[in-house]
Amino acid sequence: MNAADGMNYAPKGKAEAVVKPGEFVFSVAHLDHGHIYGMCNALTEAGATLKYVWDPDPKKVEFFIKTYPQAIPAESEDQVLQDKETMMVAAAAVTSERGPFGVKVMEHGKDYFTDKAPFTTMAQLEKAKETVKKTGKKYMVYYSERLHVEGAILAGYMVDAGEIGKVISVSGFGPHRLGAKNRPEWFFQKEKYGGILCDIGSHQIEQYLHFAGEEDAQVTLARIGNYGHPDYPELDDFGDCALTGKNGTTNYFRVDWFTPDGLRTWGDGRTLILGTEGFIEIRKYINLATPGDGGNHVFLVNGKGEQYFDATGKTGFPFFGGLILDCLNRTEKAMTQAHAFKAAELCLKAQEQAVVIAP
Repeated sequence: MNAADGMNYAPKGKAEAVVKPGEFVFSVAHLDHGHIYGMCNALTEAGATLKYVWDPDPKKVEFFIKTYPQAIPAESEDQVLQDKETMMVAAAAVTSERGPFGVKVMEHGKDYFTDKAPFTTMAQLEKAKETVKKTGKKYMVYYSERLHVEGAILAGYMVDAGEIGKVISVSGFGPHRLGAKNRPEWFFQKEKYGGILCDIGSHQIEQYLHFAGEEDAQVTLARIGNYGHPDYPELDDFGDCALTGKNGTTNYFRVDWFTPDGLRTWGDGRTLILGTEGFIEIRKYINLATPGDGGNHVFLVNGKGEQYFDATGKTGFPFFGGLILDCLNRTEKAMTQAHAFKAAELCLKAQEQAVVIAP
């Protein structure tokens, strides 16, 4: 795992299988984003059995099999979709193709697990909702900046335990390293990647809804700009947004592509959670200027005092085992479908409403 490369950042955790080999089989298709490796790591650690892999580019398949030698190269996308053993298809397609492919997966009787952002248009979201209702299948999303970060998981446990009282506001900061020369052409085409608030903003909105316990919100501020990349005129290299929740909580987040080369990791991601009786700060990937630092820093301040926690190796990644069990039992304990879709809806609305402030 290269901590400096966000596109190929694939966390590994302790294997905690919730099923026996062969009890939950998944296959993989469309390897357009490196997050597919994090998705596969987490599913296999939770006991899922990987069967097929398919992509139109044989080089991507060859590289994938070096990491997962158990995967069988499929002859076509259709072979994956028609396979009777495959219960879920995991995919990291070009962003604009994730929605249509997910509909196809569900129509073939399988659950779908996609990289974020799950959609680039409202029409795609509505079609997915319609297909979920028709088929009874799941359209789940890899919101990795909460689901695959132990610091965020520990903070969620603290919130649930009432350590900071009632949550009233969440602030998020999601800077990323661009690494433009290593990005595919589609990444710089807005019709295909959706815009910065739709893309990496989806992480921030999902976290807000989760930590604040909100089921809906309104976008009250959305701004985008291209401050430093004139060679890529369709790229939003900066975006920020504010939301007000249905229950009165607030959210502000900033996302950007300005991580400097001198930072050891791909981005100094942070989340601040304010409650009526305290606050939590999560420094997800680094504590600046601290030698040997590996991230997952959680700071808790409440009436008991100031406390620091290193969450690394403490919580694991329970979402993925929960997702497997939800698929098998047709429950919604790991994440509800409504939550996954609401985060997607709000990031689409934010992108649609965004005011261009630069250049």
